Amino acid sequence: MKQKIVLATGNRGKVKEMADVLADFGFEVIAQTDLGIESPEETGLTFVENAILKARYAAKVSGLPAIADDSGLVVAALNGEPGLYSARYAGVDGDEADALNRRKLLRNMADIADEHRRAKFVSCIVLLRHATDPSPIIAEGECSGVIIREEKGDNGFGYDSLFFSPEKGCTFAELETVEKKKISHRARALAVLKQKLST
Repeated sequence: MKQKIVLATGNRGKVKEMADVLADFGFEVIAQTDLGIESPEETGLTFVENAILKARYAAKVSGLPAIADDSGLVVAALNGEPGLYSARYAGVDGDEADALNRRKLLRNMADIADEHRRAKFVSCIVLLRHATDPSPIIAEGECSGVIIREEKGDNGFGYDSLFFSPEKGCTFAELETVEKKKISHRARALAVLKQKLST
């Protein structure tokens, strides 16, 4: 019988991604929203801290092992912005957030020279065996790129249409979803998680 593990999200895409990886290790992934669990306030100052906060809260409320991920876009020339606030950079939630976040990013980078527009997507995944687990499994992944000056591509979401991948020669929004998933920050973090679970 598989061990149930709660994923600190309601995002179905994340549930499927995590389920695919964790199934090999005897876990059945359940979204926290399916258990009526709300997300806690993200008060951490790093991706790792926020992922631990979310996982610990889900584990405490559910009584199950828990897994959480925190991720975002980090722009060196903006001292790491939007960073932890990537999803709500423009101060709004919902359907309009992505477009407003991209506009704010372009405004804030308008005077930044091309050679200083480096950025990276960061993903941190944390797995806790129980709510008081003192040594969580932590897996991180990064994907480096450059923030371009105007949007390109119709695929993806978030900042994908502004994030140019030198590795692929196009923006994330110009990549097919399957191709993006192979090189994304979350894919890399999941690969690290898989390796750590294997050992």
